[in-house]
Amino acid sequence: MPPQNTAWPEHRNFLDSAREKDATDVLAPFRQRFHVPPHGSGEALYFTGNSLGLQPVGARDIIEGELEDWRKFGVEAHFEGRRPWVSYHREATDDLAAIMGAQPSEVVAMNALTVNLHLLLISFYRPSGRRTKLMIEAGAFPSDRYAALSQLRLHGLDPKEHLIELAPREGEVTLRTEDITDRIAREGDALACVMLCGVQYYTGQWMPMADITAAAHAVGATCGFDLAHAAGNVPMALHDWNVDFACWCGYKYLNGGPGCTAGAFVHERHAARPDLPRLEGWWGHSEARRFKMEPDFELMHGAEGWQTSNAPVMNMAALLASLAEFRAAGMGRLREKSLALTAFLEAGIQAVAASTGAPLEILTPSDPDARGCQLSVVAHGQGKALFQHLTDHGVIVDWREPAVIRMAPVPLYNSFADVADFLGILHDGLRGDA
Repeated sequence: MPPQNTAWPEHRNFLDSAREKDATDVLAPFRQRFHVPPHGSGEALYFTGNSLGLQPVGARDIIEGELEDWRKFGVEAHFEGRRPWVSYHREATDDLAAIMGAQPSEVVAMNALTVNLHLLLISFYRPSGRRTKLMIEAGAFPSDRYAALSQLRLHGLDPKEHLIELAPREGEVTLRTEDITDRIAREGDALACVMLCGVQYYTGQWMPMADITAAAHAVGATCGFDLAHAAGNVPMALHDWNVDFACWCGYKYLNGGPGCTAGAFVHERHAARPDLPRLEGWWGHSEARRFKMEPDFELMHGAEGWQTSNAPVMNMAALLASLAEFRAAGMGRLREKSLALTAFLEAGIQAVAASTGAPLEILTPSDPDARGCQLSVVAHGQGKALFQHLTDHGVIVDWREPAVIRMAPVPLYNSFADVADFLGILHDGLRGDA
């Protein structure tokens, strides 16, 4: 997008600084590997990778390759294609394992996020005797809460009695680590499962996942996470953190396209546990015996044992293109840029607030270890007119009522200049300038 004409004098300083940073950014070339939506004569300022990642340039070739194999081989493409469909989910395994900090046997691409959450809770939320309670965070993404409520009802339990919803302290918007772990300890042997988010969708807080897992295990509970806003955003170490289970979607930071195949993690210590109840399907059955069409279920090793159906090939193809970019960039370098890019945005928002007198409140923790690249900002006193101003000037962000702007400068494809231009547009919108 061309530099913005803005009434903010300090914009030039931010833009000059941005250009210097972009000039030395080793990940800058990756922007050309994604399709940025157009705006006017240039490109939009796209900061909604936390809702839907951009399309990888390589996605078209992979999708068209699968269409070509379907045309050429028909059903035999399950075995004869360039990426045989019968094992298509494994095309993503190594890259997902690297992103999630897992062993390859611990991850699998399958289904959609909430489907996976239900499949995993069937196995890891096992209320019995006094140990019946399920813990989530207050203000969890609605589908997570719906899943938790329905799982409780599935076991004949009243959510009013058996659902714990962790809320921040009065006057605060994020959860303190000590409050989470203290509450887990107080619940003790009444707690069956802790199921929290990895990164909170509304505030952008990155939960202290290792501490939460250790606290849950200390009282004998299982622990899992919804990583919808964490996967591809923050560095994961699920195996080393000893997390029992996790799931994520593939369309946010992982850039797999709308409705993209999701993923699941199950720790290696649960790899071969036929004693764990599960909803069984034929893709979780022994690969060597699958096509013998035998009536008895023989459990697959690892996370693949939670599969129920074969991979939705066309749905997964774009994800493979994005995972190739993650492999080339490396999560270490992406995290390094994310820290710098988000800090640049934070400093800019504070400068805009000082210049305009607008009471902008950043909900997301200022501690870099407690956030990814998303910042959630309350524009107090501002209505939808501010969001419309941003939209009209080519800024694609997310608006949550009553006045929260969620934005995520994604290190794979956003630049420091994107942030600088956004700041100028935000400044003028707060002043009411056209």
